[in-house]
Amino acid sequence: MGLNRAARRADALAARTRQGALGEQWTAGLLERLPAGWRVFHDLAVPGRRFNVDHLVVPPSGLGVIVLDSKKWHARYPTSVVRGRVHCGRQDRHEQVEALAGYASAVAARLGVPAAAVLPLMVVHGSPVVGGAVDVRVPAWEREVRVLGAELLAPTLLRMPGGRDPVRAAALARRVIERLPSA
Repeated sequence: MGLNRAARRADALAARTRQGALGEQWTAGLLERLPAGWRVFHDLAVPGRRFNVDHLVVPPSGLGVIVLDSKKWHARYPTSVVRGRVHCGRQDRHEQVEALAGYASAVAARLGVPAAAVLPLMVVHGSPVVGGAVDVRVPAWEREVRVLGAELLAPTLLRMPGGRDPVRAAALARRVIERLPSA
């Protein structure tokens, strides 16, 4: 159609941005359904870093935080692990999982909590995740990162151990508000 390479790249970026925003909206809708006691934050900045956290959740136990990264991948291609790397169909998407581990590490540092108190979860909309969820190793993260289909988000969160400690959860939520501003 006469479009130059730069225009095609700009159009592709705009389309990916729209798809990403849609995935974030869908995840936000799922998080709205969590029962009382869950504290949910969206689109947070990490001062001094060049990324935002799509969603951060403080469970009723207040024992840690969940850093959620929303993805909307192609529905015709399954998400699976190939030779230790996350793929959507033939496309290697493992760099996005590695980025999420980096976000989780930065959040732990900014909140002043141990990395063990931060759970990174990648929520995939559209693309069916083989087995519902996969756990993958990321060299820069001390544990596995879980990649799960959106339908498993609420059940996964609601099965988290720790009970309820409203005082601890409120204190951790205040720390999030103080140290991670809206992007």
